[in-house]
Amino acid sequence: MAVLEKIRVKLGVFITVLIAVALLSFIIDPSQLESTLQMFSSKYDVGKMNGKSVSYREFQKKTDFFNEIYQMTNGNADAENQTEIVSNMAWEDVINNLVIMPAVEKAGLKIGSAEITELTQGSHISPVLAQNPFFVDENGNYDKTKLSQMIQASSSDQSGKLGMYCSHIEKTIVQTGLLSKYYSLLQQSQIITPLELERMLEESNTTYNVDFTMIPMTAVDSSIVVSDSEIKDYYNARKNMMKQPASKDVEYVVWEVLPSASDIEFANSEMTKAYPEFVSADNMKNFLARNSDITFNPAYFTAQQFTSLSASIADFFESNPQVGALMEPFQEGSDFYAVKVMDIKNMPDSVFVKHVLLQGDAAQKADSLMTVAQKSNDDFVAVAAAWSADKNPNVEEAGDLGWMTQQYMLPGFEEVLNLPVGKVAQMTTQYGTHLVKVTKATEAHKKYQAAVLKKEAVAGKQTYAEYYSKANDLATASNGKYEAFDKYVKENNLTVYPAVNVLPASRTFANYERAREIVRWVNENKPGSVSPILSLDNKYYFVLAVTGAHEEGQVPMSQVAPQIRQTLAAEKQIAKMAEESKAKVAGAQNLDELAQALGSSVVSRTGVAFSSTQPQQIDARLLGALAKAQKGVIAGPVEGEIGVMYFVVNDTEKGSFITENDLKLRKDQEFSYMARMIPFILSEQANIVDTRYRFY
Repeated sequence: MAVLEKIRVKLGVFITVLIAVALLSFIIDPSQLESTLQMFSSKYDVGKMNGKSVSYREFQKKTDFFNEIYQMTNGNADAENQTEIVSNMAWEDVINNLVIMPAVEKAGLKIGSAEITELTQGSHISPVLAQNPFFVDENGNYDKTKLSQMIQASSSDQSGKLGMYCSHIEKTIVQTGLLSKYYSLLQQSQIITPLELERMLEESNTTYNVDFTMIPMTAVDSSIVVSDSEIKDYYNARKNMMKQPASKDVEYVVWEVLPSASDIEFANSEMTKAYPEFVSADNMKNFLARNSDITFNPAYFTAQQFTSLSASIADFFESNPQVGALMEPFQEGSDFYAVKVMDIKNMPDSVFVKHVLLQGDAAQKADSLMTVAQKSNDDFVAVAAAWSADKNPNVEEAGDLGWMTQQYMLPGFEEVLNLPVGKVAQMTTQYGTHLVKVTKATEAHKKYQAAVLKKEAVAGKQTYAEYYSKANDLATASNGKYEAFDKYVKENNLTVYPAVNVLPASRTFANYERAREIVRWVNENKPGSVSPILSLDNKYYFVLAVTGAHEEGQVPMSQVAPQIRQTLAAEKQIAKMAEESKAKVAGAQNLDELAQALGSSVVSRTGVAFSSTQPQQIDARLLGALAKAQKGVIAGPVEGEIGVMYFVVNDTEKGSFITENDLKLRKDQEFSYMARMIPFILSEQANIVDTRYRFY
């Protein structure tokens, strides 16, 4: 009873709230009660868009659904990558449902049953089906019978997964079709007026030949003053451009756990024990599987290719060792190696292979068919066309398999790298009996098959304990407070690294991969907080301190004031240079004299077009000044982005190489680019808040 009484006292306030909510449910509207409860449970939301919350429970259902879809279409994958991919698939689906599709429906667009039939069975197959490997034949073409078979199979599928996948496909087809209509509707609204078309043709078909000289700005004059009010005006005029995501700034100390001297000595002793058996091993593959940190690789390599493993091993093979030659144990870094030459061959890097695949009764004719196929290339092709079970229509000649290497090889065909060009050989694989012919080969090189015994020095328990102790000293001394953290690292000369603008959804931290837990700690703590020891990949120990936080939205003026001051100072400097240049160039009769007065040189450019979409290596402000310049007259000064310019338009050329159709095509291309931005624009208008990082 005493225990129950303590619980009653501790939970008294909570119980009172529950009773109050229960009483309210009798006197207020249920929908109001639901909204009240949602307010209390908002901390369990994974985001918000268009004013609607996305609860963790709803989102988890979607991730479970897309996890099944992903497993069906991709199989198993790296767990962390799959979690991220599935989470993004579910999030995109939420955006589609709450942001994209409402905008499409607002435009009054629909997909009817007849259109669904056309998109699945007609002549305008949806890309959702046409690009899905489940519904294409061996030639990569859409096969509508495969879709029908899946739909029929779904009715008898006890797991329900096929039905779920079919529903997903149908929904995706409808949404893709609606988006296609939406983009088409917007594209048709893009109208070029006759006046606009005339101006575009004029600009596109006029090119300029221009000479110019420039005084570059090398450094901002320290005497130039930028007032606080000027910074404020600049900031206010560009507020909409100065937005930032939520992020935090961090300082951290990291210890990489490296093998100690005793760990390295242990690896050396293990090499000493294993080496005698390595020298005499009959089954090298099994021996290395039991004793080496790298397994046996049956491939053949040139001496130079061994450099990727070890420069010392590459040097050993450069000395032309014989089969059976040994490279005695040696140390490189903290690891130990020994090498044995298993085989040597002169072989090409790649060969072009043809084959005739014989299956069933046809395999019994292999010997007689080989006699015919050996006669000439035409005979081999004829045999392949008539007898081979491999009927790939996408090859140049019947029987072509293409180029093969040690890395890109049909299992069972390894011997093709040793076949003489033109000779036909028989090979057997899981697919059947093959008549195989090499028709081309790259230059042969001397290559070695090697057995490499490697013993890596790894940190032992004592080493881990020593590194942990160092990290623990900092974490304990800091006691969760930045001031103590800062004092300790300075007193002990520890290296502190900064990490600025750490995003809450990031899965990396300061170039360290798979650091989600570290980022999660940063998200959950305020500036001034210091972490306990955080471990990563069982290789690194971190102690972090949050030093700053940046809220999502408007960048504070104080944060960007230094950059604004620098920008305005540069503009003032260029304006001052332009004004001072006027006196220097007074009386100059031509651009050469003007350039000499300024201590600069003249640069020429031909074929400069005002409306060109290609880079023209000319200052944008100078480019803009060309259109209103008088031919043959010195113009300037132009206050450019990096200096002051004077120029002369020597000539203009008007052509007709850009037509109305070209301009319309350009407009279509511009729209295609803009269309890709529509989902992002709609998403921005929906004020999407993504807080999935709190849970995933």
